[in-house]
Amino acid sequence: MKTNTQAIQGILSIAAILCLVVGFFNLFTPTVNDLLYNKLFYILIGVSFFFQAPTLSNKNLLYPMYAAAALCIIGAFLPKESQFGMLKTIGLFAGVILSIFNRPRVTRQ
Repeated sequence: MKTNTQAIQGILSIAAILCLVVGFFNLFTPTVNDLLYNKLFYILIGVSFFFQAPTLSNKNLLYPMYAAAALCIIGAFLPKESQFGMLKTIGLFAGVILSIFNRPRVTRQ
C-alpha cells in the first residue's frame, strides 16, 4: 500500500510541476494559464499532501498535514482578489515544512 501511495504522490507531483512550468511560461491562453498556474497546481499539491499525511512517521504531524492539504485545495477555489486568497500559499508552505520535518534523521558514525 505504501508503494501505491508513493506512486500516486509522484504522479501528482510531476503533474503539479508541469502545471507550474506551463503557467509560468504562458504556453496557452491567459485563461488556461491562470487555471493551471493558480488553481490546478494547488489542487494537485493539496491532494498530494492528503496522500502523504498517513505515511508520516511522526503521527503528531498527521492532522497539520491534512490542514495544509485543505488550505491548498480551498485556497485554489477562492478568487485571487479575495482577502483569503493567500490560504493556498500558506497551505503550500506549511505542507512543505511539515514534509521537511518528517524526514528521518541521518545518524553519522
